[in-house]
Amino acid sequence: MIFQSAILNLQSPIFSVNQSLETIQEIRNHPQFKTLNYQPDVTLGDAQQALIELRSELLNQHGEPLNIFALEGFTS
Repeated sequence: MIFQSAILNLQSPIFSVNQSLETIQEIRNHPQFKTLNYQPDVTLGDAQQALIELRSELLNQHGEPLNIFALEGFTS
């Protein structure tokens, strides 16, 4: 039952990454954020790049979500 639930939600990590990228872009474009003199070690651009790389790791060579359970031998 746990595996069935996880299989149904295979695209949720990709959805979460995309949603996070949208949220970061909204923060970057917000007028109040633009007025801050904030210079962290890790920037919003760094966070976006990390999420883009994570998303590419979650997709196969055809741009489809990986079936991680098949890789681990849980499905046929």
